Amino acid sequence: MASVGINSFINSFNSRLEPPVKQHLKNVYACLAMSTLAAGVGASIHLFTNILQAGFLSAIGAIIFFLLLISTPDDNGKGMTKRVGYLLGFSTLTGVGMGPLLEHVIMVDPSIIITAFVATSVVFVSFTICSIFSERGKWLYMGGILFTMLNTLMLLSLANIFFGSSLLWNAQVYLGLLAMCGFVLYDTQAIIEKRRMGSKDFVAHSLDLFVDFIGIFKRLLIILTQKEQEQQKKRRN
Repeated sequence: MASVGINSFINSFNSRLEPPVKQHLKNVYACLAMSTLAAGVGASIHLFTNILQAGFLSAIGAIIFFLLLISTPDDNGKGMTKRVGYLLGFSTLTGVGMGPLLEHVIMVDPSIIITAFVATSVVFVSFTICSIFSERGKWLYMGGILFTMLNTLMLLSLANIFFGSSLLWNAQVYLGLLAMCGFVLYDTQAIIEKRRMGSKDFVAHSLDLFVDFIGIFKRLLIILTQKEQEQQKKRRN
């Protein structure tokens, strides 16, 4: 039964996407896997070495790599090696920037990191499959809504600097998680449609999905850590 289901899934996948699109997605997800690994290396550098710590310099470095990536043209793959390097540089420094959050999580319960990563992977894969097998262009209408949500989250973040409200903070975290899940749906279909229109820039496309993945992971880390802290407080009382 399981093999029948897998074969049916593969056949459905093959019939839904054209060969060039399937090859493009393979390149995108290979790049995404490398980016995620690079972020893990960056986080490890912060946690276990004194080579580079999260702070102003790492944040500026990540911004520089990001700007270099988006400003360097694809040029039909001629600049691919350089652009992949910029992507991995950005991913590594993004991981370094997550160091303080991971340090806090480790102090509460180190197993939360594994739980959050597995949960992020499950959520990401589930929404990716949903996007691929949905009606063509079904989720593209969400773009305006999602970017409006991002603007709202930015305003909430600025407002909370002055108010320091836990309610606003929780709203930011949960709305942000919802937005990132929505972006997985949106970005996946957008990447497919861009390839159909001739875009072969899998490096830039993988950047979009990397930002989505890290956004989900960070918010799940925060949510799971908050819940664990609440449980620890109840056990002490």
